[in-house]
Amino acid sequence: MIKRTLLVFTSLATTVFASETRSLGAHEHGVGVLNIAVDDTTVFMEFHAPGADIVGFEYAAVNAEDRNAIDTAVATLARPLKLFILPAAAECSVVQASAELEGEGAHGEQHAHEEDHAHEHDEHGANEAGHTEFHAEYTLTCANADAITEISFGYFDTFSNARELEVQIVSETGAQAFEVERDEPTLDLRGFF
Repeated sequence: MIKRTLLVFTSLATTVFASETRSLGAHEHGVGVLNIAVDDTTVFMEFHAPGADIVGFEYAAVNAEDRNAIDTAVATLARPLKLFILPAAAECSVVQASAELEGEGAHGEQHAHEEDHAHEHDEHGANEAGHTEFHAEYTLTCANADAITEISFGYFDTFSNARELEVQIVSETGAQAFEVERDEPTLDLRGFF
C-alpha cells in the first residue's frame, strides 16, 4: 500500500509542486525539502538539505574533523522523531530510517566514498566543482495518524545553518505545500488529515 502512496506522491508532487522542485545542482543554502506521504497508518518521509545547512560545508571531507562532522550528522538525521516531532497521540514509531551524504558525481554513494576524492577548495572552503546534499528516508508507523495535527521542527535547533524547510504532504485528503521557517518551527496541520 505504501508503494502506491509513493507512486501517487511522486506523480502529484511532480504536477502540483513542479515549480518548487530543485535539483541537487540548484539547491539554495539554508533551505531544505521534506516530502511526506501518509497512507493509513504508514508515514513515509524523504528529506534533502544542502551540506552547508547540516555540517557547515559542501566539499568532500578532507580531514578527520570533516569526517566526524559528517558521521555525526548522518547519525542525527537517522533519528527522525527528534527532528520532526509528531504529537504523542499519533503513537508513531520508526520502522526504517536511513541517511547519507550525496554529491555531484557521487551518484548516491555513501559519504565514505566521497572522502576518497579530495577537492580543491575556494577561499570560503566550498568546492567550486559541486555541492553535497544530505538525503534521508524514513518510514514510520502511526497507530493514530489522524492525530497528526502538527509537526514541530527540532531540526532547526539541531542544525543552526538551516533557515527554512519546504514541506510537501500527500495524503488521502490531497496534497499541500508549506514553508516552515526557523522563527516559526511548528506546522499546524489541523483539518488536513
